Amino acid sequence: MDFLRPAGWEEALAAKAAHPAAVPIAGGTDVMVEINFDHRRPEYLLDLNRITELQEWYVGEETVQLGASVPYTRIMENLRAELPGLALASHTVASPQIRNRGGVGGNLGTASPAGDAHPALLAAGAEVEVESVRGNRRIPIDEFYTGVKRNALEPDELIKTVHIKKADGPQQYSKVGTRNAMVIAVCAFGLALHPETRTVRTGIGSAAPTPIRAGAAEDFLNAALEEGGFWESGKIITPSIAKQFADLCSGAANPIDDVRGTASYRRHAVGIMARRQLGWTWERYRGGNGRTLEGAA
Repeated sequence: MDFLRPAGWEEALAAKAAHPAAVPIAGGTDVMVEINFDHRRPEYLLDLNRITELQEWYVGEETVQLGASVPYTRIMENLRAELPGLALASHTVASPQIRNRGGVGGNLGTASPAGDAHPALLAAGAEVEVESVRGNRRIPIDEFYTGVKRNALEPDELIKTVHIKKADGPQQYSKVGTRNAMVIAVCAFGLALHPETRTVRTGIGSAAPTPIRAGAAEDFLNAALEEGGFWESGKIITPSIAKQFADLCSGAANPIDDVRGTASYRRHAVGIMARRQLGWTWERYRGGNGRTLEGAA
């Protein structure tokens, strides 16, 4: 196994073009586990740790540009107000040591359905900027996941930046695991209210072959909130609406039975998380406290 260590971004793109099968490594929190257990033995590793722009972020007027290698710890410390859902998801990643190394780019590159960042990125409506020597492009997050641990990257492309709109309303994230830390999600759920467009977006993790949205649940809730005048009045969402939303989220899941949980449990848990998060986010919206994390349950 050869180790490629480019000094800059252009050099990294050239190395990836010359060796399309090279596996990028930055935090290494996923790749090294696979190598250590002999689940993967790539011919080349492409070390991206010297590329400083991948570890930087920029907060614009409407959007956060998040470098692919920005550690989860930095998201928690610096972007809680702008990206509350992703900050909450970052809190659930493994241990402090891994949060200091791992970043969103690694989750996206691995594309595991259990990746902690995926539900929050789906709920926020992120775009993934990728680049090669041929040029760069942005991939909407809804089009990024193409199969089990597969994504829309071409062999010569690298993930550069994740573009995420700053939260204009409350966001939430929950994860079910077999213990409190250092655990792969049994299932996970993210929810974001977008008052500017009067829409709600969801994200489901570890309950389908890929991270997914609950499209039918979103359509139902968007229509119910609009027709009932909930956005203008801020009145309490009725239990029947909350239950229907939760049931539709549960129905969107397509999980499997494995050592971490059964398919039926995962569906049930997704519905519970959806109902609770709708309550938490809507209460914060009604209280005008949509951009903070205080009071998150």
